[in-house]
Amino acid sequence: QVQLVESGGGLVQPGGSLRLSCAASGFTFSSSAMSWYRQAQGEERELVASITSDGSSTNYADSVKGRFTISRDDAKNTVYLQMNSLKPEDTDVYYCKALILRNWGFAAYWGQGTQVTVSS
Repeated sequence: QVQLVESGGGLVQPGGSLRLSCAASGFTFSSSAMSWYRQAQGEERELVASITSDGSSTNYADSVKGRFTISRDDAKNTVYLQMNSLKPEDTDVYYCKALILRNWGFAAYWGQGTQVTVSS
């Protein structure tokens, strides 16, 4: 059973930092590309950052480039999102996504989300 459990969200002042973690289980983590998305209430979920299965390539939304860093630790089956220089507009629920290769093709699995609030 695939499980993705996000943690590390919370309330932070503008300019502050947070590190989100997503602990994965139930699949071969080292073979799966991982991503972080975020979603505000009433809006579509948007890609924040992604990392390939071997960690060799990353991709970021323009709005977070230079401030956020995605990384993975295959020994811990965990993907991270380091968020620096946070802005109020970064306030959202952040979701972890795993892209897993199944017999029939790729399937996407999501965590339950963690709230990030940037406010003074």
